[in-house]
Amino acid sequence: MAIRRALVSVSDKTGIVEFCRELSQLGVEIISTGGTKTLLEKENVPVIGISDVTGFPEVLDGRVKTLHPAVHGGLLAIRDNAEHRETMEKLGLDYIDLVVVNLYPFQATIEKPGVTYEEAIENIDIGGPTMLRSAAKNHAFVTVVVDAGDYAKVLEEVRQSGDTTLDTRKRLAAKVFRHTAAYDALISDYFAKVLDEPLPERLTVTYEKVQDLRYGENPHQRAAFYRKPISSPGSITTAEQLHGKELSYNNINDANAALAIVKEFDEPAVVAVKHMNPCGVGIGADIDEAYRKAYEADPTSIFGGIVAANRVIGAETAKRLSEIFLEIVLAPDFTPEALDILTKKKNIRLLRLGDIAAAAERKPEWLIGSVEGGMLVQQSDVHSLTEADLKVVTDRAPTPEELKQLLFGWKVVKHVKSNAILLAKDSMTVGVGAGQMNRVGAARIAIEQAGAKARGAVLASDAFFPMGDTLELAAKAGITAVIQPGGSIKDEESIAVANANNIAMVMTGVRHFKH
Repeated sequence: MAIRRALVSVSDKTGIVEFCRELSQLGVEIISTGGTKTLLEKENVPVIGISDVTGFPEVLDGRVKTLHPAVHGGLLAIRDNAEHRETMEKLGLDYIDLVVVNLYPFQATIEKPGVTYEEAIENIDIGGPTMLRSAAKNHAFVTVVVDAGDYAKVLEEVRQSGDTTLDTRKRLAAKVFRHTAAYDALISDYFAKVLDEPLPERLTVTYEKVQDLRYGENPHQRAAFYRKPISSPGSITTAEQLHGKELSYNNINDANAALAIVKEFDEPAVVAVKHMNPCGVGIGADIDEAYRKAYEADPTSIFGGIVAANRVIGAETAKRLSEIFLEIVLAPDFTPEALDILTKKKNIRLLRLGDIAAAAERKPEWLIGSVEGGMLVQQSDVHSLTEADLKVVTDRAPTPEELKQLLFGWKVVKHVKSNAILLAKDSMTVGVGAGQMNRVGAARIAIEQAGAKARGAVLASDAFFPMGDTLELAAKAGITAVIQPGGSIKDEESIAVANANNIAMVMTGVRHFKH
């Protein structure tokens, strides 16, 4: 076998002229359509129009041009099947040995601001996927290329033997089916959004590989990092790494957790994360004050952690950051002076995020979690509240300062693994109890970490108190105000303990479990 005829029709014309010119020089007849044919003719590459092959004009504004037996017979005929050969000869059809196709730019179309529904639908390719699938199905005899990155490999093999190897054809076919599946998934997702059907009877998702990772959570686990075709700005998937070695699986998880927390704040804020939980969060008049508070919240745990800021990092903050070992620093940007200071540390990773939206501007995304044999899908927790949403349930209402700290604590505790208790004071976290099997256990950890700072602090709980024991512990530690969802059958017990100890307590009516 040898490649004698190629059908070429591409939207992305990168490298196509050079590829076709060399194919032609190797004796391959080039068939083409529309804009690809026009380009090849302009570049003096010998080319035959698709209508000369089908005997039928391109019609309906180019919607129908390759959907013809002369094309698909040439692609699907099994070369060593006598009946197929006889049929091809009887009908006067010739074989097509190579297909080079990439599809209408549906993704680029729907990414354009103000794109209309009609424009999106018009950019759904029909003939392209059909040719790709036909050629990929018959890869025992037909070579199919959907990625310009494979042109060189195909040319190398054609130069050597006149054809590609079966192994190459299998790999190219597999890539085609991944490509068309991703294309259809993107269209399906577009319709789901247009029709407001985010949880349809069948859910197909597609992601693009960013990089292979050295390993997963542990060295014996394989892993890779993927992103959505249309990624959210100001996210880990769109961040630009300015310095340091490549990110690990755990780095990416922790960085994403830190970024989610820092996006809760409009004012200058810094978040330090360790093992997916915040170990220090601070807000201030500027980013330097915010970092000092985040550091002082837990100077031990921040070592080897991830730090995220929602303002540009300047020289003063960079000096402070450089004083300890940190895995990653994320920020909208870094001043040249800050970069000069931080890049002197070999092992720190620096990620530039660009503009990041505060919580009030964020829309929930659909999050996917794997379980054995399936997956769970839910909206991201972007719920936020204001003072007006709070219900005072105790005899004493919070003071303005307590209220400020309660709202601060509430923004952070929603990102702490459940069961979660968080203590806040002076616009910084002073104690975090995360991931405990009971709420009073989480409170003990937070209070112990806070030490003397617990006195006069406020307490935030991600879910209701099942009984009054956590409030009793808070009272002994000198906590003055509490924010919690409410909704327990024993709410009155907790309210009574709060009243007995002059603790102001507000309820939100919203729970923030995070498992």
